[in-house]
This record gives sequence, C-alpha cells and structure tokens, in this order.
Amino acid sequence: MPSSSEAAARPTSVTTTDAPGSAAAGRGATPEVYKVPRGPKTSRARKVVAAVVLAVVCFLMLSPVLWTAFSVIKPTSVAFRNPPVWSFTPTLDAFVNLWQTTNFYQYLGSTLVVAVISTTLALVIGLPAAYALSRAPGWVSVVLLVAALVFRALPRTAVVLPMYEISRSLGIYDTTLALSLALVAINQPFSIWLLRNFFAAVPKEIDEAAMLDGCTRLSMLRLVIIPLMGPGIITAALFMFLFAFQEYLTAVILTDVNAATVPVFIATQLGQTLPLLQQAGAASLLLTAPVFLFAFVAQKYLIAGLNAGSVKG
Repeated sequence: MPSSSEAAARPTSVTTTDAPGSAAAGRGATPEVYKVPRGPKTSRARKVVAAVVLAVVCFLMLSPVLWTAFSVIKPTSVAFRNPPVWSFTPTLDAFVNLWQTTNFYQYLGSTLVVAVISTTLALVIGLPAAYALSRAPGWVSVVLLVAALVFRALPRTAVVLPMYEISRSLGIYDTTLALSLALVAINQPFSIWLLRNFFAAVPKEIDEAAMLDGCTRLSMLRLVIIPLMGPGIITAALFMFLFAFQEYLTAVILTDVNAATVPVFIATQLGQTLPLLQQAGAASLLLTAPVFLFAFVAQKYLIAGLNAGSVKG
C-alpha cells in the first residue's frame, strides 16, 4: 500500500459530466477527467534550512548579551584581553562591587517607579481614548490616528527639549514625575494604536446590548468591554513598561542625579577603568533580565493579544 505522504503528493482526479438534457449528454459523450494538483508540501530540506537560518539569527541577536555575560564573570585582569581568554575561574565580583560601591539600587528604584507610573497612566488615558477611536466614524478615527502616528514619528529631541524647559519652569526637573509624564506623552500614541485594534475586534452589538440594559458609556467600558480585553491590556502594558524601563535619551535630558535611571548610570560607566566597565556590564545584564523574564512569562498573553487585535470576528 502507498504511504500517506505518497498519497498526499498524488494529484486528485476530478470527473466532470455534462448537464442532463444537453446535446453532449444525449450523444453519450465520455466524461472529462482533470488532474487537480495538490498544494506543494514543505520538504524536509526546507525545514532544515529554515531551522538553520532561525538559529543563526537568534545567535546574532543574543551574542552581545552572551558576550557581556561572559566578560562580566571573568576576573578583571583577563576580562577584556585580546585575544579573549577562554580558560578562567568564574567570579561574581562585578555584581558585588556594583551593589557595594555604587548607588545602583537608587537608579534601579527610579527606573521601576518611572516604568510603573508611566505604564499606569498610559493605560488610564489610552483605554478610553482607544475605545472612542474604535467607535468613531471612519474619517475621524483615521485623522486622529494619523496625527498620533506623526507625533510618535517626530525626532525624540524635538519632543524632549520642550519638555525640559517645561519641567524646569514647573520646578519638577530631575523628578520621577517629570520623566513619567514625558514618557507617557511619547509612548501614548503607540498604546492608543495598539489598544484601538483590540477594541475594534469587539463587536458593536455588545455595546448596544449593554446600553439596552441601562449602562452608560463609562460603566459599559468598565464593566463589559474592558473585561473582554485581557490579552490586549496585558500586551499594551508590557510594551509600555519595557519602553519606559529601557529609555535613555529622555532620561538623560530630564534627570540629573535624584531621578536618574539605570540606562543613564550605565552610560556614566563607559570609557572608565576596567572594573567600572565590568560594573556597567553587570548593570546591563540586570537591566536586560526583566525583559527576558517578562517575555517568557507573558508570551502566551502576547501571542493571544496580537492575534486578537489582528483578526476581527
């Protein structure tokens, strides 16, 4: 008996006959047989090539992180030798010195506070705005979304420098509040775009049913629509948190000492002595770790959220 793969590769025969009563049918014409080829199946060679390409891309993306980790756990005397030293005794001195000789905990605390505040404000503002745009007439929604996209595409310095002057005049320069508000203004268009797609996937019939039950727009959004938006809200929150957690240019302009974040601290260590370079590498790894942790823990929600926002119905 032929194998299942051989059977799947064979073309399918389709027999067609003339309609009853036609001239051809009356003459007893022979039915025509057409060969309909099946779609091409992915060969094993293609799968192997795809796997190799994916492995190479992943290695190129992860190699800077791996090299940094490799340099950080080396003793300082051999950390940056050229050619590299491959035989050494691993050590965690760089992490110990980072915590004992610097105020890294202060920078990390400021980073977390800014990320949490900006993410919370972005969701509080973005959810009603995205819902309104998803239910607005077509041309109104398009105009506002394009305007938001244009603002997001502006050079960062064109947005941050006016914020610097405003924060100085209001007396909130070098505070986590000023940095959080700036990041909300910068990243809000992206969150609105993302959330608007999720709201658009929710049928309008749900709105109408809730209104018939006596809900106001605000109560309907809070009690009916938002509970359906779990994957979308988690996806938007993760993006907003990561954007704020790793922001450098805005932080270096709007902060000095009191509210400086981890990326700003890392920049101050570059070009210094070898121990400080190792401390910068250790700080980079500690800054990168939450990114991998969030991606690993929330990958199910990210995939579900992106699928929900891209398919309607």
